[in-house]
Amino acid sequence: MSLVETFLEVRLIEDEDFLKIKETLTRIGVASKKDKKLYQSCHILHKQGKYYIVHFKELFALDGKPTDFTDEDKYRRNAIAKLLFDWGLIKLLVSIEPTEIAPISQIKILPFKEKAQWELIAKYNIGKRIK
Repeated sequence: MSLVETFLEVRLIEDEDFLKIKETLTRIGVASKKDKKLYQSCHILHKQGKYYIVHFKELFALDGKPTDFTDEDKYRRNAIAKLLFDWGLIKLLVSIEPTEIAPISQIKILPFKEKAQWELIAKYNIGKRIK
């Protein structure tokens, strides 16, 4: 099985939703409340005409970098994808088992209006080569 086959494939509701989803994902992740830092968990990947919601550790693996993608990371990714689905931004192309979704308490969702008060940190930058 190739790495891409383990990614969570989704379909956009509207083609122009890509940028909306990309921005929304910058505000969902793991928070350090005392520092007001939010570490982005997932990204939307467009590859060969398909769209995927992927955890940043899956992207490291795609680049051939060492990573420790765990079931917890997978469940967090699934929970975030389920949120995007619930908000009407994506269609899920596979069903996600309820036992494979992280509790929402493990995920910080930053409202757009609070974005400027936090430092948003992406651990992976799609399309940017960092040496």
